Amino acid sequence: MKKLLLSIFALGAFVVSVNGQDAAKAVAQSAQSEAAKIIETTKAEETEKKSNWKVSGIITFNASATSLVNWAAGGNNNINMVAAGNVSFLYKNGPFAWDSNIDTDFGESFVDNTKHNWQKTNDKLNISTKFGWEMAKSWYLTALGSFKTQYAYGYDYSQDELTPISQIMTPSYTDLSVGIDWKPSSIFSIYVSPVAGRITTATNADLRAKYFGADYVEKHLDPLTGVCTRNYQAEFGASLKAGVNFNMIDNFKVISTVTVFTPYSVKPHVDLDWDLSISYQFLKVLNVSLGTQLKYYDRVLFDDLNAAGEVIGQSPRVQFKTILGLGIGYSF
Repeated sequence: MKKLLLSIFALGAFVVSVNGQDAAKAVAQSAQSEAAKIIETTKAEETEKKSNWKVSGIITFNASATSLVNWAAGGNNNINMVAAGNVSFLYKNGPFAWDSNIDTDFGESFVDNTKHNWQKTNDKLNISTKFGWEMAKSWYLTALGSFKTQYAYGYDYSQDELTPISQIMTPSYTDLSVGIDWKPSSIFSIYVSPVAGRITTATNADLRAKYFGADYVEKHLDPLTGVCTRNYQAEFGASLKAGVNFNMIDNFKVISTVTVFTPYSVKPHVDLDWDLSISYQFLKVLNVSLGTQLKYYDRVLFDDLNAAGEVIGQSPRVQFKTILGLGIGYSF
């Protein structure tokens, strides 16, 4: 009997010991599971916070050089260099969205044995930002601001003497407006504003007629100096801006914007800007890019020439520029 009781006691102690180990293991597994959940939750929260910002863009540098020695077919030694960048910043948090863009480029060309060896080929600085509140799905009540100018002097290189035809702040365009922005997806948006203001500046007095129009200059002409006394023109009107930011294919990106402004004035006119950047990146650092820029400004006039090359009048024209480059680039 005594042996039986001892056997039962030993068996009970063994069972308790096994159960205790199992319980400890269960507690440890539960703690590990809870810790894993906390880590996953923290990572998810961090990812969610990071996802409020989306940055994308194209940065490129293209260069080419040609050297000729006793070249019977003719030509000139030349160097071409263009640096460009188009970067977009998008912040989205609940019903609020903040969308900004910087589009800029600058290029120079050196051509040997010409009247003007160094010539500017590219020069642009466009900055825009808009802040919106989502009042309905994909529809935002939005305030927009933008600024456009260039960095350096521009000249008419066909003339013997270099005479400026543009420079920083001549012209510049500052837009402020309130309107409705439709964003059906992260790729496309279109903004319409019936309440838009534009300030055009021309710090160079000799070029104010070119960018303000002859009527405005005549209205603000100083009779003693014969110079327009105002270096800015303020207008109130309507504007439209559409944008595409496509990056759904690896290493391939398309960024494009179209902006239209027309004032509510006795003599209404249209200012149109269209910019397009297409980029494909390969071998990590090499980049093929195509950039186009189209402008149409009613008040920017060009000389009309007859067959003899004589000026017979002036009229607005579509301005168009294309840049195709292969060089070092980074797309993100």
